Amino acid sequence: MSTITDTFIAPPCHDEIEILSQDDHLLIINKPAGLLSLSGKNPQNLDSVHHRLVKIFPGCTLVHRLDFGTSGLMVIARNKAINAALCQQFSQRTVTKVYSALLCGHLDHDEGIIDAAIAKDPALFPLMSICEIHGKPARSGYRVIERFYREREDGVPLPLTRVQLIPETGRTHQLRIHCQQLGHPILGCDLYGGRLLPGTGQIPRLMLHASELDFIHPISGERFKARNASPF
Repeated sequence: MSTITDTFIAPPCHDEIEILSQDDHLLIINKPAGLLSLSGKNPQNLDSVHHRLVKIFPGCTLVHRLDFGTSGLMVIARNKAINAALCQQFSQRTVTKVYSALLCGHLDHDEGIIDAAIAKDPALFPLMSICEIHGKPARSGYRVIERFYREREDGVPLPLTRVQLIPETGRTHQLRIHCQQLGHPILGCDLYGGRLLPGTGQIPRLMLHASELDFIHPISGERFKARNASPF
């Protein structure tokens, strides 16, 4: 049996975690791009959302994660009971998540659904792959906000599409690989094609931001609607 080795070393993240809302039970934060959600096994990857927050809020735990390169909204549980209640909502898919993204090229349709199963492949690690036979069901919706052009370093206009992405499932790299499957990878994506555009130079980050998060507050029973505008 082959052993998967993760050689990724996260560069230092100097951006702060923004605490948008807090009570005795949970936190809503804005995670900066370039920060791990959870510390890695490698001691050089100690810095993370959890590592920073647990110093301020002892006993806090992550309910869900955002990829290293993704910024935006996360809900953090302040105790085990709240974590269990929120995890149940995520597993039952009653939490609504909306992401903002910039995709390479101009999409043909204004909205649609990407339905493509995603599988782990040790031979491709850390990449995931589309596989209808071995993959887990994965479904994402998209909605075009605007189509525009951005000038490349060589002066040639680069077509981009600003979209809202709504994942119905929560597979690893789901939005990134689904956008690649659509033929329009997320700009700045180092794993699924968004950095391979000629003349684009150094793209500063993955252009993916968790902008909306709706769930039921486990204590009040009221619907909690968190919003955070995209920084790009």
